Amino acid sequence: MSLSLWERYQKNLCVCADIDLSLDISRMRFTDAFMAEMAPKMSKAFDDMAALEGGAIANPDENRRVGHYWLRAPHLAPEPELREEIEQTQAAVKDFAKSIHNGDILAPNGKKYTDLLVIGIGGSALGPQWIASALSTPADKMRVHFLDNTDPEGIEMTLSHIEHLDSLLVVVISKSGSTPETRNGMISAAKYLEAKGLKLSERAVAITGKGSKLDNTAHAEGWIRTFPMWDWVGGRTSELSAVGLLPAALQGIDIDALCAGAAACDIHTRKRDIAQNPAALMALMWYYATSGKGLKDLVILPYKDKLLLFARDLQQLIMESLGKALDLDGNPVHQGLTVYGNKGSTDQHAYVQQLRDGINNFFVTFIDVLEYGAPAVEVDPNITPGDFLHGFLLGTRSALYESGRDSMTITVKRIDPRTIGSLIALFERAVGFYASLIHINAYHQPGVEAGKKAASKILALQTKCLEKLSEGTPLTAHETAAAIDASDDEETIWRILTYMAINGRIHASSDDCYDFGRKFSK
Repeated sequence: MSLSLWERYQKNLCVCADIDLSLDISRMRFTDAFMAEMAPKMSKAFDDMAALEGGAIANPDENRRVGHYWLRAPHLAPEPELREEIEQTQAAVKDFAKSIHNGDILAPNGKKYTDLLVIGIGGSALGPQWIASALSTPADKMRVHFLDNTDPEGIEMTLSHIEHLDSLLVVVISKSGSTPETRNGMISAAKYLEAKGLKLSERAVAITGKGSKLDNTAHAEGWIRTFPMWDWVGGRTSELSAVGLLPAALQGIDIDALCAGAAACDIHTRKRDIAQNPAALMALMWYYATSGKGLKDLVILPYKDKLLLFARDLQQLIMESLGKALDLDGNPVHQGLTVYGNKGSTDQHAYVQQLRDGINNFFVTFIDVLEYGAPAVEVDPNITPGDFLHGFLLGTRSALYESGRDSMTITVKRIDPRTIGSLIALFERAVGFYASLIHINAYHQPGVEAGKKAASKILALQTKCLEKLSEGTPLTAHETAAAIDASDDEETIWRILTYMAINGRIHASSDDCYDFGRKFSK
């Protein structure tokens, strides 16, 4: 006789009381037979994770260890030198933030810094952004702004919205110091400030690898301070390194609580008792829902405005980690887990209709936050806006289950630094476990590197086109491609030349963007 839903809930609820977090997997339609079948795979995943935390090479492509777990528990670092470096960096972050807040370090105008501009891309922006958004309060010590793309209009918009440029502190984040988007944002910000009579170097801080291009620039130009990025911390797991901790500390967030929440969650997710390990259960549910092949999408539905950017952060963590062409043995597998989501109840009026009645190609993770977090008025007798929000979550969950859609629910008591740290650790560990279950390397990103190389090729083509047109003879795209021996790239060259003409950097013989015979000149 099958269990009732209430009985399944009681049997399968994983409660981590000390971090006020629970995971309910009762509405995933797995069986006891599935859990028994997966036990050997999960045992290996525990072994793999223990080896990783112990300092084993986890990224064989680059012969690197993976040590983001040491960031919130430095005593676990395999060498005392690493432990000391982590602890010293965390202390330096707190001391620097305190000096900024107290006015011990002042802006070039002699006043306290009021605004913070963070320039980064990928994990060097997404993590700090979602922490800043989730934990912002009216008592923030600095107003935080981000440049996280190489879009000129976006850069201009962000910079133009900063009211107090003369009391602006700039943090530039890049491990290599040569990441194009970050470099472009830094140069654009420097030129913008220069036009206002200000110098970026007088107000800049770098978070970068030792000896990188950015590190060298910071020292040569006399930047205020540098903080380290280590090769054993990937961008998507860097939120509890200086990458995430420095912007958070400058904003006024309790970074000790962030790290403590992650460390406390790690204790739970190291347990080999699967029923008491929320990360292990989550990884198993990902495997169950997708048959271990990414056959369904993961929809993240946090019912809290402060978690709006969480789904975006998880997109990078999960999709960059799990989206791989080859397994650890070099066999083609084309693995992955597609992630999307926004927030409840906004999604009630967006795509939940399809989730309820459309194609069943997904499973949902709801995130339920119990405390209001702010005073709530009654909008109906004994009913507050928060009651509606909670009702929408429970109602949507029930409606999806009745329609044969699987879901699980993470419940937390409140949104505070400790909870955010716990959520970071929970999903990081789930990704690591799932990668072991499907036998792939979660800690490299060859597709990202391939994209960078392809972009470099495009920019090289653009340079060749401009050099040819500078000779003075107007040419069509076809003629330009032939002249630079790039006939296989003719369509790309057409698009490059059209783009350049629209932006006034070269001339075109006609205004018709789709006149394939028009000539271009410099």
